[in-house]
Amino acid sequence: MDLLTLVLIALSLASDAFAVALSNGMCAKKVTKKTILATAFTFGFFQAIMPIIGYFLGCTFSEIVSMFQHWIALLLLSAIGINMIWDAIKDHRNPESCSTKDVFTVQNLVLQGIATSIDALAIGVSFAVMSVNILTSALVIGIITFLCCTFGVYIGRKFGSLLGIRARLFGGLLLIIIGLRIFIEHQISL
Repeated sequence: MDLLTLVLIALSLASDAFAVALSNGMCAKKVTKKTILATAFTFGFFQAIMPIIGYFLGCTFSEIVSMFQHWIALLLLSAIGINMIWDAIKDHRNPESCSTKDVFTVQNLVLQGIATSIDALAIGVSFAVMSVNILTSALVIGIITFLCCTFGVYIGRKFGSLLGIRARLFGGLLLIIIGLRIFIEHQISL
């Protein structure tokens, strides 16, 4: 997998975390450097660790599914992308109002970090089937998520939720396109 594709996947995965960080920034009573860094670190950590877990799960079954890797990549990436688009549309139609609780608690950030990184687990399975360097990939995904979330909390305070919905729509569409690209490249190489 080339670096551009990896960066695009990382940006797509980071879009959910970015949207949640943006929402946290909008809903927080007080945003500080500490809360921005706590959010970015938590989300970046989970986005980096989940592909590693998925990778090792995928390696366990890689012999069985290696002949179907292009189909698996297409189906997983497309399913994640479609889910991201669907969630963004639902959120746009029924926006949730900000709660009165503190959004920057450790418990809340960990739950949000796990919830926004489940798709990264599935990407890790795809990476195993495609024999991608998982440590480099996880590092790139974690750093990009960290940067996106740092920016997300900060601008959430300034610009509102519209950007978060657009980010998830774009991220979902990008994952579908990457899945199609992997599938088409495999078909051409036959």
